[in-house]
Amino acid sequence: NKGYDAANQKWKQSIGKARLTGAANMGTLEVSFFGPFYAAYNVLAVDEHYQYALVVGGSVDYVWILSRTKTIPEEVRQHYLEIARGLGCDVNALVWTEQ
Repeated sequence: NKGYDAANQKWKQSIGKARLTGAANMGTLEVSFFGPFYAAYNVLAVDEHYQYALVVGGSVDYVWILSRTKTIPEEVRQHYLEIARGLGCDVNALVWTEQ
């Protein structure tokens, strides 16, 4: 994961490890950024060009919309929010990072 820390005006990066927890085509993984501690990482949706992804953790309390670009097309954003709402995720609690 990589992001820009505007307050300190520098890039920050975290290198993690991931391992599959199901079939290779299922998108269910465990991810670790802190030593031996792994957390669930379930890829629920990916666009056809692998630019955007909807990911939910081990519960609906953890949801991310990931992007390889600074912006997400509104139709992709709304589609992913609809999926997340359907799972019971509180999409009103999402934090939208300004790029």
